[in-house]
Amino acid sequence: MRTTALIVASALFMQNLDSTVVTTALPAMARAFDVSAVTMNIVVTSYLVSLAAFIPASGWVADRFGARNVFRAAILVFTLASVLCGISDSLGTLIAARVLQGIGGAMMVPVGRLLLLRRVGKADLVAAMSWLTMPALLGPVLGPPVGGFLVTALSWHWIFDVNIPIGLIGIVAVTVFIREDEPVEAARFDIRGQVLAGIGMAGLIMGLSSFGRGALPPAEAIALAAVGAVAALAYALHARHHATPLLDLSLLRIPTFATSVIAGSMFRIGVGALPFLLPLMLQLGFGLSPLRSGLITFVSAAGALTVKPIARPLLQTFGFRTVLSVNAALSAAAVALTAAFRPAWPMIVIYGVLLAGGVFRSLQFTAYNTIAYADIPPLRMSRATSLYSTLQQLSLTLGVTLGAAVLAVVGAGRGPRHPSLADFSLAFLVVAAVMVPAAWLALRLPQTAGEEMSGHHAAPR
Repeated sequence: MRTTALIVASALFMQNLDSTVVTTALPAMARAFDVSAVTMNIVVTSYLVSLAAFIPASGWVADRFGARNVFRAAILVFTLASVLCGISDSLGTLIAARVLQGIGGAMMVPVGRLLLLRRVGKADLVAAMSWLTMPALLGPVLGPPVGGFLVTALSWHWIFDVNIPIGLIGIVAVTVFIREDEPVEAARFDIRGQVLAGIGMAGLIMGLSSFGRGALPPAEAIALAAVGAVAALAYALHARHHATPLLDLSLLRIPTFATSVIAGSMFRIGVGALPFLLPLMLQLGFGLSPLRSGLITFVSAAGALTVKPIARPLLQTFGFRTVLSVNAALSAAAVALTAAFRPAWPMIVIYGVLLAGGVFRSLQFTAYNTIAYADIPPLRMSRATSLYSTLQQLSLTLGVTLGAAVLAVVGAGRGPRHPSLADFSLAFLVVAAVMVPAAWLALRLPQTAGEEMSGHHAAPR
């Protein structure tokens, strides 16, 4: 179990690191290609669109060709695409390589999770998911300082080259340590579903992410998001009348899966805003350098490293229902407290709040990612991972959009000046408020939810 979890976690870390390290290098890449920094946002959006468009098909592809084979191929595609990104001599070739990289990433996340779910018993799933939680939290905070160092000390090409050794080791490790899958009969591919889901996700992700990154004018971003929303609605209607839809929305009738998806999405919207808001507040509001800002935000990632040994004992003692409810409230409180940060605060206090918040968020992700699959039948596991990963990607994008939207609204009419500390404080409070309902939604779970995974047995009434 541990070996499989580490292999999957390493691949996911590579993808999460790459997703954030690129943004740091955009100005240097813009100078190299003699274009504006705003134009270079297409390097980010092309990857996100490709990722979003192909995630829905990941479950079917894993069933058709085997999760082990697809996961290994995804690492290979991602690694080769990284090589092509690093040697690109024009913006066009770089964009094409990023699209290919997105296809690899779309298969790595859900298929890697599926690979683990099929090989780990329910009693060991909490420990296994603790490993997968770390890449999601470490990547966004490690990306900026790592990217800044590579661009400053070497060149922007190196931000892609660092993926090569990780990818090669991952391919070898999958081949040596992970056994072949048992064959799974795949239904006929839902072509119409792929088109509708792909357009829906691509439109929503590109449109919403543009608000946070300024990649497109507001009118175009709204139009893209609207097209995505219409396609997503059309897909929902299509899925109701299809025997084997690509994204099986009927899985939301399973209470544990639905709670993890709905409450988890609200939680991720809040968490998704943090890597966007916190570095900006430290640099624009506190006047810190990008390097020093990155070192401070890294503290929240350090909290993730402490969760693995405590997740199982906490869940065993209190159960998923109590942990998800109480910890969601604590996480929201930690984000709200971030709104009070000021340059005069002792740095040890800021470190303490960020460290505690990292612990709370990591524990919550571990619990969500585990309870989601508590009651999923084995034959529907691939569809569950596709749907879960699709909605997870959308909710994280909504977090950046929410943070950017709050800053834009409160700063309207002030001209081009940077947001003030008060603006950031309001943004953090709004984000924390969005996370609060996740605590209430968890209370709708029965006390016995996920007891086979946690080992917690509720006292009889």
